[in-house]
Amino acid sequence: MLFDFSISEQPNCVILSLSGELIEKNQSMDLLKKVDELVASGKTRIALDLANLKYMNSSGLNSMIQLLTKARKDGGEVVICNMNKKINELLLITKLNTLFKVVETEAEAVALLGK
Repeated sequence: MLFDFSISEQPNCVILSLSGELIEKNQSMDLLKKVDELVASGKTRIALDLANLKYMNSSGLNSMIQLLTKARKDGGEVVICNMNKKINELLLITKLNTLFKVVETEAEAVALLGK
């Protein structure tokens, strides 16, 4: 299954919706490039919607950490929402759930980023 993403701009944040499988470093190059563009234009508050992301490995985790670093470096934040059970367990095992802000729904992520 291929990896893909879409972007939806809200008044106070950007929603990045990931889909497919994120298992290779080169799969996320376009995503990270787009995040660079968003951050450069002042859009540093990002909701990461993982509802359609089926699987992710350490390469995918690395990409998410890079995304978080880019946003926070410019005073922004990343909130993860709509994780499936496997990805949630991966974040728990790696303790990355302590690094990222995690909520259940996209609406909660948007509300948290709006504060």
